[in-house]
Amino acid sequence: MPNLRRLTTERAAGIIVFLLIFAMSSRVSIDADMWWHLRLGEQTLETGQPVYADGLSHSRAGVVHWNHSWLAQALMFGLWRLAGHLGLTIYMSALATFGIFFLYRAGRGSIYTQAFALIFGAACAAAFWSPRPQMFTFCLSAILVSLLFDLKRRGRDRLIWLPLLLWFWGNCHGGYVFGFVLIGAFALGETLNNAFASGSAPVPMNKIWKLISIALLSLLILPLNPLGLVVIAVPFDTLGISGLREYIQEWQSPDLSQPYTWGFVILLLMLLGATLASRRRLDWTEAVFVAGAFCLALVSGRNLPLFAVATVPIATSRMDEALTRRGWSIQRSPRESPCRVIINLALIGLVAAGALLRLEYVSNENTVNAAVAHNWPIDAIRRLNARTDAGNLFNSYNWGGYLIFAARNNPVFIDGRTDLHRDLLADYVAALGGRAWRAVFEKWDIAIALIETNSGLAAQLEAATDWQLDYADDLASVYVRIQP
Repeated sequence: MPNLRRLTTERAAGIIVFLLIFAMSSRVSIDADMWWHLRLGEQTLETGQPVYADGLSHSRAGVVHWNHSWLAQALMFGLWRLAGHLGLTIYMSALATFGIFFLYRAGRGSIYTQAFALIFGAACAAAFWSPRPQMFTFCLSAILVSLLFDLKRRGRDRLIWLPLLLWFWGNCHGGYVFGFVLIGAFALGETLNNAFASGSAPVPMNKIWKLISIALLSLLILPLNPLGLVVIAVPFDTLGISGLREYIQEWQSPDLSQPYTWGFVILLLMLLGATLASRRRLDWTEAVFVAGAFCLALVSGRNLPLFAVATVPIATSRMDEALTRRGWSIQRSPRESPCRVIINLALIGLVAAGALLRLEYVSNENTVNAAVAHNWPIDAIRRLNARTDAGNLFNSYNWGGYLIFAARNNPVFIDGRTDLHRDLLADYVAALGGRAWRAVFEKWDIAIALIETNSGLAAQLEAATDWQLDYADDLASVYVRIQP
């Protein structure tokens, strides 16, 4: 019981907050790109080769695919093999919760002060939380920010961990480039703080030079990777893909009228309000972080998690300053009475039970099967798999990843691997847009099409005399070319 008396109300509140975030991030693991990530993870574990000539699509057959997310994919498939959808849900929720925990460490104030910013930061980032390798970018960027703010606010130099962190990140996801962006923003901000005597205690310049040196060392170590030097070019190559922001929704600017952006809006307002209430201007590092993350978030919805990572520690620090200046603080107690300990344990148990029930619900077979049947053309794929004379397939972009996983004998036309398919996006959109479908189908020798039943292309194929309907339901239709 003496040790249990250390379970103060504040510690109990912290545990409850992170249990709630774990529950918030637990969702049915059926992301469109998850499926092809699993297939690539399986391929990597079976062959030991994360770089290979593509054999999953007929449109890019034989083209070398530089798979920059190989390690995360292998980990994902290992969890899938071990525990199915439950394993993937835990993967996503654990990385999300660990990321928010490190943002808590990077901030200031008690859990009571930080809780609101952490919850709305999680809501902001959750817009693009999914069982994909990019979860590592969220979690590792939060760890990096924690290391940087430890140096800035507490003088703790843990920079020696940066090469390992960035190397691991570079093997998991191309978003590792944000690590170097955060380091560069921090170095620039602290240099300006030293030059203009801004901030309460700027990081000494010798520490900034050490940070820059370690970042350069990390960059040199990064090519110790199956991709070699290509890993450095991957992020810039991806941004240069034609049509990426034009056709892919998550790369487009966020629509602030949609509910998924409301966490971002509330977090931004919370940051502005806390800064005004603290009556202290942002120092240069904080200003660079906020302005840079805000611009990136407006450019692409995929960057909303990065906005949360960059701003939550700043928001919590300003909230703590504002409350402290007004004398609004809760006294911390190192120990609690036995009665309060029992209450704290009961509350933790209740919330933990709710989190486990949520986890069980989103990963149980009935929930998953219903979600899969609602989102993917299960019966149409069953019909496709039954055919032995399918020929080259044309498929919906949104279904490509699932087809790679579930229709293995039918190489796809297109899927979410935009780094591989590139300009094929233009052909895909042209085929959907009207009469141009014939030119695209002839170019790629398409013999069978699996598309949405209510699509314009389905209407075109229905009217074509050289194509016939092979299967149809409310979700999907299969059309087959009539051989002359």
